[in-house]
Amino acid sequence: MHEIKCPHCGKAFTVDEAGYAEILKQVRDAEFERQLHERLELAEQDKANALELAGERAAGDLQRAEAAKDAEIQALRAKVDAGEAARQLAVSEARAALEKELTELRARVSGAELAQKLAVSEAVGAVEKQRDELRNGLDRAALEKELAEKSMQERFAVQLKDRDDQIERLRDLKARLSTKMIGETLELHCENTFNQFRAMAFPNAYFEKDNDARTGSKGDYIFRDFDATGIEVVSIMFEMKNEADETATKHKNTDFLKELDKDRREKGCEYAVLVSLLEPESELYNAGIVDVSHLYPKMYVIRPQFFLPLITLLRNAALNALQYKAELEQVRAQNIDITHFEDHLETFKDAFGRNYDLASRQFQEAIKRIDTSIAEMQKVKDNLLKSENNLRLANDKAQGVTIKRLTRGNPTMQARFAELEPSTSAAVPSAPDQKENSDT
Repeated sequence: MHEIKCPHCGKAFTVDEAGYAEILKQVRDAEFERQLHERLELAEQDKANALELAGERAAGDLQRAEAAKDAEIQALRAKVDAGEAARQLAVSEARAALEKELTELRARVSGAELAQKLAVSEAVGAVEKQRDELRNGLDRAALEKELAEKSMQERFAVQLKDRDDQIERLRDLKARLSTKMIGETLELHCENTFNQFRAMAFPNAYFEKDNDARTGSKGDYIFRDFDATGIEVVSIMFEMKNEADETATKHKNTDFLKELDKDRREKGCEYAVLVSLLEPESELYNAGIVDVSHLYPKMYVIRPQFFLPLITLLRNAALNALQYKAELEQVRAQNIDITHFEDHLETFKDAFGRNYDLASRQFQEAIKRIDTSIAEMQKVKDNLLKSENNLRLANDKAQGVTIKRLTRGNPTMQARFAELEPSTSAAVPSAPDQKENSDT
């Protein structure tokens, strides 16, 4: 709706789009007619001014010519007095010259009037031509607008009919398919689309179903592309989702993003892509490739028609970083060699450490046993020293035994030995005494 204010009464009123367009058209046509009339009036005024100017110029020229003629007539009349013959001849020549000049002046005036008329006609023709061109331009613009609107309506009608036919075919197809078959049909569509261009665009690519469910879940397809040297360029985990129109519980694309991100990380893929026909009325997903990396890293949601373009985009973007990947692989290989060397060194150090610990324990055990043996030998030595001391004491005691000592406090034995003493003394004279004295 548009609000229009009356310039006379100042009252404001509103009109719809059609009324506003009609009023605008009338205003434009009236303005065009007004400008056309103004230009025609200006042309008529220019024409009148030109005619008036030409008339004034012609009158001035005529007056000057008459004044000159009168002067010449006066001069001729003066000469007439000099001679009739000369006068007649001069008059004839003057008249002839005057008539010639008058003829030329009349021709000039006629030429000026003709030029003025020609200029006026040219100006009017130019204005009329400009008016005709403007009218033809307006008619042509209106015709082109009408043709464009008609062509657009026809094109939209054809597109709408094709869309309706496609929707009808899809509905008929979905009515004859189960939910599982619908999903498998989408997977088969993507696989066939890729295989059509595999030989031309992806000769070194791997695109197969993900059958590894050891981690508890798996995606639908894994795409991996390699260069001629076998270095991985890009890897993508694909998940295809679709459902029948009559499904009671409608799923959303966001319901599958978390599991897809988990599958991507477990299978070591760089990107994750959800090829989905869910939420068919969503303008977000129908617009093209949707980046959902704000929810999960390196993840996209697309419709099936963007399946191959997205692979191409990601592959081309990864090719720019291929040199860096090659350098990274070289550095990684060097790091692996260094890691292997360090592992071998650590293995040697561990084995040497174990052998050292074992030898050290055995050495300590041997030293312990030697210390134990030394302690035992010391005990044996001490016992031997004690035995030697006891033997010495026993020897000393044995050496100190005499008959006198043995019979001390025993009168019977003393008497017996006293009886034997003479014979003993005779047999061994004074030896016991000497021994006893020495003992004493």
